[in-house]
Amino acid sequence: MRQILFTIPVLNLPIYGYGAMLVLAFASSTLLAAWRAKREKLDPELVFDMAFWLFAGGLFGARLFYVVQYRDGFHSPLDFFKFWNGGIVYYGGIFGGVAAFFIYRKFNPFPIRPYLDALAPSIAIGTLFGRLGCFLNGCCFGDLCHTALGVRFPKPTDPWASQVRNGLIPPSAESSLPLHPTQLYSALDALVLLVLLSAYFPMRRRDGEVIGVLMIAYPITRFLIEYVRNDEGIFFAGMTISQTISVGLLACAGAYWWWLSTRPMSRYADLPLAPAEAPEPAASAS
Repeated sequence: MRQILFTIPVLNLPIYGYGAMLVLAFASSTLLAAWRAKREKLDPELVFDMAFWLFAGGLFGARLFYVVQYRDGFHSPLDFFKFWNGGIVYYGGIFGGVAAFFIYRKFNPFPIRPYLDALAPSIAIGTLFGRLGCFLNGCCFGDLCHTALGVRFPKPTDPWASQVRNGLIPPSAESSLPLHPTQLYSALDALVLLVLLSAYFPMRRRDGEVIGVLMIAYPITRFLIEYVRNDEGIFFAGMTISQTISVGLLACAGAYWWWLSTRPMSRYADLPLAPAEAPEPAASAS
C-alpha cells in the first residue's frame, strides 16, 4: 500500500493514492460509458454531461453513508470534505449515484434502460480503480490471514490502528499482522464483473438486462467477500451492514427482473435511425 504516491517538487504537494485512483475511476468509467453509448446509438455527449453529476452524487452519498456509520470519529463539519484520507462506503455511492441519475433525467429526459445498460460496465471499472485506491489507502481491510496471500499494513494505517486497539499487536509494532487483501479481492471481482457485463451486452434480449445482471452479481460477490473483511461489525441477523444491504438489493433485483420480463423484447440500438440521424448516401461513381 502507498497512501502518498509522490510529492510534486517545489509545491511540496502530496498526491494521494486514494485520490489518484478516484480520478482514474472517474475518467475510465466516463470514457467507457461514452464509447458504449455511441455504439448503442445513444448520445455520448449526454454521458459526458451527466458524468460529473453522477460522480458528485456518488461521492457525496458514499461519504455521507460513512460519516453516519462512523459518526463518533468525526469532530468537525470540515472533516466531511477530507476525501483524500479515505472514508467512503460503496453502497452509499451507489445510492447517491442513482439519486443523481434520476434527478438529472428529470431535467434532461432520455430513455432510462438503454442508458443504464451503457453505464453498467462503467460501474464495474470505476469499482476496480476505487478498490485499488482502498488498498493504497489501507481502508476496507480484511481479517487475519494465515496463507501466503496475507498483507501487512504499516503504522499508522487503519488496519494497524485496529489491531493495536484490539490488543493484537503492541503500539511499538511497525506493521499489522497479515490480513486478507479484501481490497484486491474486490478489485478482481470488479474486473470479472466488467468482463461478464461486456460479454453479456450483445446477448441481451431487451434493454435493462445488463444493469439487471449487475444488480444480481455484485450483491452476491459482495456478500461473500464480507466474510473475510474485518472493518465492519455485525449489523443485523449476524450480517454486516453491507451484507444486509446486499440481501435487500438481491430482493430488489428479483422484482426488477420479474418486471423486466413483462417488457417487450426490443433494444434501442436495433431501432431504425431517424431521418435526421441517418447517414447521407454516398455519391454515385461517375
